[in-house]
Order: sequence, then C-alpha cells, then structure tokens
Amino acid sequence: MVKSPTKPLILEEFLSLPETKPSSEYINGQIIQKPMPQGKHSILQGELVSNINSVAKPQRIALAFPELRCTFGGRSIVPDVAVFAWERILLDERGEVANVFKTYPDWTIEILSPDQSQTKVTGNILHCLKYGSRFGWLIDPDEHSVLVYPPKQQPELLQEEQEKLPVPDLVSGFQLTVGQLFGWLKL
Repeated sequence: MVKSPTKPLILEEFLSLPETKPSSEYINGQIIQKPMPQGKHSILQGELVSNINSVAKPQRIALAFPELRCTFGGRSIVPDVAVFAWERILLDERGEVANVFKTYPDWTIEILSPDQSQTKVTGNILHCLKYGSRFGWLIDPDEHSVLVYPPKQQPELLQEEQEKLPVPDLVSGFQLTVGQLFGWLKL
C-alpha cells in the first residue's frame, strides 16, 4: 500500500511520523506500508531469529532482530530479519541495545508475503548489499524457494530440499537446508 503525501516527504519528516502497524518503509521518497504478516511468514521469521540467535548470541558473534527499522542510504526499511555482527550492534548511553539503527544489517532476510511486490523486496535487499550488507535472502514460502544474494555475485535460487543454504561467514556455525527451513511450516 502506497500513501501519497500532498507534498514530497523527506526522510527526516518520515522518521518523525508515528510508527504504523504493520511497519511502513521509506523508499525513493514514498511511504510504503508492509503487508500484515500471515501464518507462514510469522513462523519462518520466528524460527529464523531463534535459530540464528541460538548459534550466534552465546558466542557474541551476531544478533538477529525481527522487524528492526534500519535507516541508511536515503531509505528507512524494516527487514523481516536483520542480523548484525556483535561489534556493530548499536548501543545507547546506558550500554543497552539502541532503539534507533541508522545503519545497514550485515545479513538481511526478507520473507515474501502474499500480494507483496517481489521487486520492492528485492530492491531492499540490493540496497542493503550496496551499502555494506554481507548477505541477503529472499524466502518465498509459497514456492518453497530461497533466492540467496551474496555481495558482488550472481544471486542463486535454491529449491531442492537437500540444498544447504549459504550464510555469511559471520554465522558460519548456522547451518540450514531448504528442507529444514520449510519443514518449520509443518507442526
């Protein structure tokens, strides 16, 4: 859903607006509201955050955040999962995780929702890679496929259950196959 303001909105004005549910993103001068997550999206997002953090957090390597607003390079986006290297996690004056992240994630993961524009989501992943992200995933629950975006390389489409999903070196201890990922959809 695109909200057209009466006059063009600049990023700073967008950031001063109240948050929406679901989140809105600022892309190329437009405010675009993300679709409301549904069942498959929610389970995949929750499992990814939990499983990545179970490997990366105890070793203080990285931390996965669900729905964290990241503002950089003229955009303000909300990846479904944003993974940050431990040393890049922004902290506030009390040494706690900051509320505002004005930087790119090291690994951005998007889960395609029904009726969501794959082009817009792909554009966000490419934007992250352009500004320094180490890796991107675009997960399509309906197709049981994952488009993997390594930086400065050709994207790779993975669909076979036994295929191991590549991850950034940052979390090399995290291993997952296409079959395991979509197996989370079964109870």
